[in-house]
Order: sequence, then structure tokens, then C-alpha cells
Amino acid sequence: MPHSPRQLQEKEYPPQLLEISDPPKELWMQGTFPDKNTKYLTIVGSRAATPYGKDALKLLVQGLSGYPITIVSGLALGIDGEAHKVALSAGLHTIAIPGSGLDPSCLYPRANLTLARNILDAGGALLSEHPPMYRPRAYDFPSRNRIMVGLSHAVLVVEAAQRSGTLITARLSHEYNRDLLCVPHRIGDTNGFASELFLRLGATLVASPQHILEALHIEPIEKNTQTQTHSLSGAERAVYDALKTPRSRDELIRTVKLPGADALSALVSLELRGIIAEEFGAWRRV
Repeated sequence: MPHSPRQLQEKEYPPQLLEISDPPKELWMQGTFPDKNTKYLTIVGSRAATPYGKDALKLLVQGLSGYPITIVSGLALGIDGEAHKVALSAGLHTIAIPGSGLDPSCLYPRANLTLARNILDAGGALLSEHPPMYRPRAYDFPSRNRIMVGLSHAVLVVEAAQRSGTLITARLSHEYNRDLLCVPHRIGDTNGFASELFLRLGATLVASPQHILEALHIEPIEKNTQTQTHSLSGAERAVYDALKTPRSRDELIRTVKLPGADALSALVSLELRGIIAEEFGAWRRV
């Protein structure tokens, strides 16, 4: 990996990290922090990420493209790794905080070593409170979660079951006075346990990128729809083209001749990006 890890001085810590009751005594870094006016969004979730969780994460993070937001997560398998990958694809700065030291021979998990390189190549950063050659132990991961929350201006829970370590991270958001955001799930979905629990306790429900922007106090940018439509997927293009004339959902699905799940996924994606909208029971281009 480019550049050896270096130990930061306390004056180099992002100021929000020094607000917590137990900031790291040491902090090692590879890469660079974002501009000082950037907001930090920590994203956490299950290591056993579901297709729903991945799709929701992709829709939300891609909708933040072009905004001064850095995505923070733990480089772990599942939602953490997906958060970094989607951030990179959306052109967002991202910071990974593994439970290990930062030397490539010790970095954990090994399966995400290439992802760590990609983060650095894109101008992101790796952070750890451990010396570069430190190998992780199980009890290190809850400890590193406090750094993820401490760095953040808000924490987004995508999905987590009852015994997930994500619950620790979510509880820390309350202790450190950070906004907790949760993606809703279907009733009875075991992966929605954490979201359902914390929504009942007052967390903010997030169903679109706009909700995240509101939580981070960022004004939305008026985006050029014509520019956005140049990068549509095949299913999204089919749905968009079919809406030359406003149509109901059922009529639209019959018209595009796609599997129902693909058509609905494209419909949701286009709506979240502000390209189409529903009005009086019919979908139309914006």
C-alpha cells in the first residue's frame, strides 16, 4: 500500500472525535482526511448482508454523490465493506477503521485487503488506534466502534439481527449524542431487529437520500435530470422510456415487460434520485 502508517498528533484529530468521553490515546493513519467542512456519516450493519440491505445501501449512498460527505465504516465483511465500495463508486470520500493495525501483513479482514488499497488510491483513509503491526482480537472490535461513532455526525444502521455487534454501535450513538438513522425493514424480518428496536426508541427513519441530507443539515442540490439519465441501468432505462406518458404502477410493469422485482427496483431507484415521481396514482418523469 502507498505510504506507511503515521501516528497522528491530537491536534490532527477531527474535532468531533475529541468530543467523546474516551477518545483514542493513539491514532494511526494512512491516506488523507476530507475537507474540514465535510460531514461524516458512519454506516454499520450485518456481516451477513442481505440483497435487500445491499440494495437499500446502494440507493441511499449513490444519492449522496456530489455532496460534502465522507462515509465511515469498519472495513468488515458485509454491510461495512459494501458501504466503502458504494462510496467509492459514488465518488465519495471514505474512511475505514479496522480492528487491526494498518500494516498490510496485519490488516483485517484479509478478504478486504484490495478494498483497503482502493480506498487509499481514491484519496480516502485508513485509521486505527493500534500500532501498524497489531493483530486483532475479538474484544478490539467493540472498542474500534466507538471511534467510528465518535468521528461521525450521524450513524446509519442498514440492517442487523438481534445478536449483532451493530447494536453496540447504535447504543454508542446515543451516548455520544449522535443522530441515529435506521433503514426500515419488513415486519418479521430478523435482519430488521436493530432498526425496529431503535426506531421505536426514537431513531430517525431513512427511506431516501433526502432524509440523510436533512439529518446532516445539508441543503439538497438541484440536479440536472438529463445528466442523470445518461447513467441509467437497462431496467431503469426501460422504465424511464415507458414514462413518456404517465402510467400507473401496474400498467408500467406490463409495458416494460421486465420481471416484476426488476421493474419495481428500477422504479424505486429512479424515484430516490428524483428522476420520476408519483402523482395522483400515476408515475411520471420529473
